[in-house]
Amino acid sequence: MDQQSIQQCRLDAAGLPVGYDFQADWEWTPRQVKTMLEGDDDLVLMDCRTEQEHRIARIAGSILMPLQKIVTHCHHGGRSLQVAAILRKQGCTDVHSMDGGINLWSIDIDPDVPRY
Repeated sequence: MDQQSIQQCRLDAAGLPVGYDFQADWEWTPRQVKTMLEGDDDLVLMDCRTEQEHRIARIAGSILMPLQKIVTHCHHGGRSLQVAAILRKQGCTDVHSMDGGINLWSIDIDPDVPRY
């Protein structure tokens, strides 16, 4: 459904275009996401569009992470490697984990970054 069609359509009780093929096990509606952002939910809203698209329009509180190239990191590199594997399984092809995590970054790149 293109943008113009969405703007002209009627919304159902959930706030989705009437007849939209909603997959409850894979998707949340914008209304559900808004509620979670306003609540105490531990939620990261990842914007996977390009930087140019993000400059045009964005949702407050979202984090821009274009899927063109992703580097994950954690403390030592184990969790970020798991996240990289998950993203690759989902079809993201240019995903890598930063070996050694923020700990190695602090040692080798920026000693002002605290180590823990």
